[in-house]
Amino acid sequence: MSSALKGIRVIDITNNQAGPSCGQMLAWLGADVIKVEEPGKGDIARTSLSDRADWDSLFFLTFNGNKRSLTLNLKSPDGKEIFRKLIKTGDVLLENFGPGVLDRLGFSYEALKALNPGLVYASIKGFGTYGPYSGYKSYEPIAQAMGGAMSVTGFPDNPPTVTLACIGDSGTGMHCTIGILAALMQRHTTGEGQRVEVSMQEAVLNLVRVSLRDHQRLGKVVERNGNQLGAMVPATTYRCYPGGPNDYVFILAQQQMWHPLLRAIDREDLIGDSRYETASARAKRMTEVNALIEHWTSQRPKHEVMRILAEVGVPCGACQDTDDVLNDPHLRARDMIVEVEHPVRGRYMTVGNPVKLSASPTEITTAPLLGEHNAEILTELGYREAEIAALRKEGAI
Repeated sequence: MSSALKGIRVIDITNNQAGPSCGQMLAWLGADVIKVEEPGKGDIARTSLSDRADWDSLFFLTFNGNKRSLTLNLKSPDGKEIFRKLIKTGDVLLENFGPGVLDRLGFSYEALKALNPGLVYASIKGFGTYGPYSGYKSYEPIAQAMGGAMSVTGFPDNPPTVTLACIGDSGTGMHCTIGILAALMQRHTTGEGQRVEVSMQEAVLNLVRVSLRDHQRLGKVVERNGNQLGAMVPATTYRCYPGGPNDYVFILAQQQMWHPLLRAIDREDLIGDSRYETASARAKRMTEVNALIEHWTSQRPKHEVMRILAEVGVPCGACQDTDDVLNDPHLRARDMIVEVEHPVRGRYMTVGNPVKLSASPTEITTAPLLGEHNAEILTELGYREAEIAALRKEGAI
């Protein structure tokens, strides 16, 4: 089958997670993503959080599958010339350098647009390229703090809490993917590329907007509320057997689900009881209602609780730890936990593409070795074997 983005070339000069996650999504959707890296070093993520001293980290492999790697010294004249030739063949440039870095190298948006008017120039920044914070640096927890996520995450008596779901990095990458796809669609009409900019702070903000609604609705700062979802009851976590740190389920039952829930937990005697019959009545007795539900859940394993409640139409999810997720039969059936082969590390597990397209399924491949595709890509640009050898000798690649 043909891939959705077949024929689209993305030049990915990003590092770490936010940019690479965007490039990987485009690669999963079928784009030819060329990861341009510094010779001899590569993406800093190849060695950061390294689990093996002799090869690329799992962190790097997680965000760079399905790409090709080209090493280029963007400070050398020949390296710059190769990059310009590459830009002329590209549809998208994806970068997450600090403000002004590419401009100083001679690769500003204006300069690259002159080379390729159809180029989509996509930038990921901590705080964007303008505004009072534009010169500030950012990482995942900084973005969560500044976007408002930390202030509403955690329990009221504890400090603001970072979530390890990477809404600042991968969340920004997915927002950038949307922007790139929109710009490519507009190019069909105008023939012109454009700039796409996504800031980490703003991506987090977009994911926290329900809390901003609550601020305006309630007229006060939104407080941390642990796992309790507003005043709805039941709508929180409940301990399960045998009581380990992740032996919990989250149950959320709307009004029409209250009677099926009572039957499932063997409390038919409470059906019609005015103390619990309405949402407002249950909210007033939240502690009591949660206790009677947890009395039932605490005697059963979390996946059994989930199965029983699913059978009666009550939404319930086991709080799966990383081992649960890696071995989840549903995720494996949907190719979301897959095994791939690395030429040095051997087989390892990684995450598949969450976007399912019926006419263009994704085949997950491993991240490239540093400079693995140098000869292949340079040959596509018109370089001969002797020229490639000379470029390698002088350190341009």
